[in-house]
Amino acid sequence: MSEPRRVLLAGASGLIGNRVMEAAKDEAWLRVVALARREAPMPRGARMEMLVAQPGEWPAVVAAIAPDAMICALGTTMKQAGSEEAFRAVDHDLVLSVARAAREANVENFVLVSSVGANPNAKAFYMRVKGEVEAAVGKLRFRRLDILRPGLLRGKRQGEARPLERLGMLAAPLTDLFMLGGNARYRSIDARLVAAAAIQCSREKAAGQFVHEHAAILRQARRLEGVASAP
Repeated sequence: MSEPRRVLLAGASGLIGNRVMEAAKDEAWLRVVALARREAPMPRGARMEMLVAQPGEWPAVVAAIAPDAMICALGTTMKQAGSEEAFRAVDHDLVLSVARAAREANVENFVLVSSVGANPNAKAFYMRVKGEVEAAVGKLRFRRLDILRPGLLRGKRQGEARPLERLGMLAAPLTDLFMLGGNARYRSIDARLVAAAAIQCSREKAAGQFVHEHAAILRQARRLEGVASAP
């Protein structure tokens, strides 16, 4: 039997990171090494490691592990960050820092969880930062780069309460019905499906850069054996 594929997960304490860890425990071909700023609960029965380090140490951790692939699920909110500068420090600077470290460590597959509407020319600060970091990571020329752009994430988060997001999730079954054609990419999506898509992308063989919005994320999730495909 071949050695399990080692995938480094950055941002293990967030919603997507948590779902990646849950899904990974059922995949015999996969060994996840989770990297976080603080301790995060690991699923029961998980065959994985959890490394806790300050963000400034993350590039060295990436270099030391030199994984086969990396999933970057880093992200904060303006409320959490407290300022535009602090937000950019996480969603742009820290993401780009670990991506550069991964490229220098010859990581083959890099999966970046971004957001629908990401655009470096967007008027909205959040979308502009997401678009800028996508472009910057794209210039690193990984053998394979997958960018996931989900809409509103459905799923219970650990700790932080987000009232507006919760209201959005409650309204999603209705509002999603009106998102047709080009607007379908803005539909909400279960976080476990985004996680499944990220895991699947981490083992894809074809080289190149790929952007996955709602429908494409669902297709990648369906490719991961044993994952439900309901949107």
